[in-house]
Amino acid sequence: MNAKNARHLRGLPGFLRWALGLMMVAALAAGLQACTNVQAAPESTFVLLDGSKKTTADFKGKVMLVNFWATSCVTCVAEMPKLISTHQKYAAKGYDTLAVAMSYDPPSYVVNYTETRQLPFKVAIDNTGEVAKAWGDVKLTPTTYLVNKRGEIVKQYIGEPDFTALHLLIEKLLAQS
Repeated sequence: MNAKNARHLRGLPGFLRWALGLMMVAALAAGLQACTNVQAAPESTFVLLDGSKKTTADFKGKVMLVNFWATSCVTCVAEMPKLISTHQKYAAKGYDTLAVAMSYDPPSYVVNYTETRQLPFKVAIDNTGEVAKAWGDVKLTPTTYLVNKRGEIVKQYIGEPDFTALHLLIEKLLAQS
């Protein structure tokens, strides 16, 4: 607020100044809440291509990227090499990636894509759509979540992430105990 605006406020009745002050405090509090708002990753069971299962609880202690994708999604296919290089860059430091194929994606396409691209991370098929529903009713692909070591979602991306910013965030989360 500048001096000119402050002069205008002095001319207002006391109750109005009080109400405007209260609204400014509420707006500031809401802004701080939005900056620090993290939520627990939903409890989910992921069925991997090899038939084994992983749960959200298995992520604890790692920084985890959960990417909802489809073989028919142009953006998903375009970002996959960047997901691979991100996984390879940070995997030894406590980072993991899980690619979750959408329920409408034919399993044979997912298996073929995974094998021909030699994806170095786990791939799950959400054949019932329950996992996508639990993670915020995901419908758009790619939708990606970054989960911290405590199992909390710290960032959601719809569309391809800014990988430079993503790497900085991953490094920050990996440094936390």
